Amino acid sequence: MPKQVSTVSDKLRKEYSHLFEDELLNEIFEVGEFNTIKRGGVLIDIDDELKHIPLIIKGTIKISRKENDKELALYFLERGDTCAISFANCLHKRKSVFKGVVEDDAEMILLPIDKIEKWLVTYESWRHYIIDSYHFRLLEMVDSIDTLAFLKMKDRLLKYLKNKAKVSKESILEITHQEIAKDLNTSRVVITRLIQDLHDEGVIFSTRNKVRVI
Repeated sequence: MPKQVSTVSDKLRKEYSHLFEDELLNEIFEVGEFNTIKRGGVLIDIDDELKHIPLIIKGTIKISRKENDKELALYFLERGDTCAISFANCLHKRKSVFKGVVEDDAEMILLPIDKIEKWLVTYESWRHYIIDSYHFRLLEMVDSIDTLAFLKMKDRLLKYLKNKAKVSKESILEITHQEIAKDLNTSRVVITRLIQDLHDEGVIFSTRNKVRVI
């Protein structure tokens, strides 16, 4: 077996063997397309046709909604995740209403829609995985709506920074004020002022293009 093929198989089994039986893992490896995307690359964009869903092996992907020139971050995908919202759109042959941008270099296996639909009937483990994924993504979107509706901007900012640190498993975030402002749908000036406030309160430590969540 070529080294590259063996490496992909090992990575797949490392992240998903506790979820799926060997027979399903073998099918995933056989029909899936291994893909890598560097930081800043786009996994899926608004109005893209959806023919595959990803199984994330490595990295972090930010899922957001965009309308005109405004963008709002909804949730993050990390290793062990899939985008069940994409799965629902695939089934109904609808174009994407979300944008997925890679935050940390990502590796994934892309699965064709005809197989993932068939596996819902064939494998109970796959059925539970998709249902649970859809449930978690729905809860995350509800949480995003609650945050937008009920939290002050400073509280939204702190929650956003904590979530990014948790997902990336890094306390130091390399991110600009403009990038944060874009995700939270506000201005850079507002974010700069609020980051300084949080810095003065001792809950974060901010330097140029870096924020450490304490």
